[in-house]
Amino acid sequence: MKSLCVYCGSSYGVKPVYAEGARSLAKEMVDRQIELVYGGGNVGLMGVIANEILRLGGKATGVIPQALMDKEVGHKELTHLHVVKDMHERKALMAELSDGFVAMPGGIGTLEELFEILTWSQLGFHQKPIGVLNVDGFYDGLIAFLQNQVAQGFVKDNQASLMMHETTPLALMIRLQTFVPQPSTKVLDALAAKTLLP
Repeated sequence: MKSLCVYCGSSYGVKPVYAEGARSLAKEMVDRQIELVYGGGNVGLMGVIANEILRLGGKATGVIPQALMDKEVGHKELTHLHVVKDMHERKALMAELSDGFVAMPGGIGTLEELFEILTWSQLGFHQKPIGVLNVDGFYDGLIAFLQNQVAQGFVKDNQASLMMHETTPLALMIRLQTFVPQPSTKVLDALAAKTLLP
């Protein structure tokens, strides 16, 4: 793993522990010589993790839409900064540049990015590891909700397990770096096969 995409909030949240988690994750990444790929902002947890990566001598690549760059929320001291036309291009390039994905505490945009990359994995579009850094129980409700989806028959166990989750950066990084993709029938292939049945 040479690069890791981190999805996180453009806000700091109400607890200092969220920023502490971002700095701890940055240290684990730099120690393992893993480059940060993220949304390119200089505010909130986005700015915290990027600044800490750079402070520790690591590399940080940002991908930001022109509209947000125009609002002066783009980080101008990154190793690389890609300015793209829209959010769709942003997410696609972030995925292309990354060997794995982590969601930290964040808002609606963070959840949207996490579930899109999970969906791409479920559909077999990539086989990269996906993790959630569950800082101070932030994602407890989401993890429980995903298990409820399994219990109600909308998500399979092997699909739910695509979202690894740990409470510390060390434990999460170990799981990401030792991740082995499991061969499974792609959802689209299974649906196509089902339509061919009499």
